[in-house]
Amino acid sequence: MVIKNIGFLSFGHWAPSAHSGTRSASDALLQSIDLAIAAEELGADGAYFRVHHFASQLSSPFPLLAAIGARTSRIEIGTAVIDMRYENPLYMAEDAGSADLISGGRLQLGISRGSPEQVIEGYRYFGYVPADGTDQAGMAREHTHAFLEALKGEGFAEPNPQPMFANPPGLLRVEPYSNGLRERIWWGAGTRRTAEWAAEQGMNLMSSTLLSEDTGVPFHQLQAGQIELFRTAWANSGYTRKPRVSVSRSIFPIVSDLDRSYFGREGDSQDQIGYIDGGIARFGKTYAAPPDRLIDQLAQDEAIASADTLLLTIPNQLGVDYCAQVLETLLSDVAPALGWR
Repeated sequence: MVIKNIGFLSFGHWAPSAHSGTRSASDALLQSIDLAIAAEELGADGAYFRVHHFASQLSSPFPLLAAIGARTSRIEIGTAVIDMRYENPLYMAEDAGSADLISGGRLQLGISRGSPEQVIEGYRYFGYVPADGTDQAGMAREHTHAFLEALKGEGFAEPNPQPMFANPPGLLRVEPYSNGLRERIWWGAGTRRTAEWAAEQGMNLMSSTLLSEDTGVPFHQLQAGQIELFRTAWANSGYTRKPRVSVSRSIFPIVSDLDRSYFGREGDSQDQIGYIDGGIARFGKTYAAPPDRLIDQLAQDEAIASADTLLLTIPNQLGVDYCAQVLETLLSDVAPALGWR
């Protein structure tokens, strides 16, 4: 094992329920900021957020990322992931550049084709329709290509000969431009082939707790194979920098009666086979056990061993204090024994 970047991944759920610690959108947003601050104080390396539309979850990430960037100084701030079917690439480049500059260059943006949403073809309500001859996945890739091009900081727009304000010479780019952000874009790949495509585009790899394919091997081995194919494709594409790879896991150290009441029944968790978008998918298991058992179990996870970044999915509706405790226990009682710290 090697030292790893360890962060949390929050889906930002809220529900108007007495059993939820986040009962409104305001709760979810403000507690996300508080948890990022707490994670930085505990020595964690990243605060990441899932983006969903038409749902009681976090949907518009850049105001949140900018707020966290202004309140922290070290921790990486990112998404896992933004659904590119819904995005205006140039406006997104402006938002991302602004948030990155506010944070001092700490943004790590995970993007992807997206997962099944709450409404049918929700991107159409945002004004986006796949062009003739393509589909929603193709549209997401077109948006991604335009976004990546904008992040290069090269001019492409013809300037007005009589502008309101003086223009620099040549073609104009979207502003603000944040140098280096292009190398901190990740693709959330649900298959081995899309991982190879991400490498070909020069994006880092983000792989979650499910893959939309199955070969009959355990999830962690399937994911490790995906990572190997990504790195091979990266090398074959001729890039000189070293790419980053993250995997997500649900990991809960059981050290108290409260932990046991929440996650004790997950101790015998196994991979699950299901269906996503009409196709077969394999879902990774939840790790929930006392620290000594977790150390043994996690040491056998081949995908975690291969990745440089581990994102811990946190139950944000249990509140900031509980989620921070989960992070603290893993960082202090599990990570050092595995060589991650």
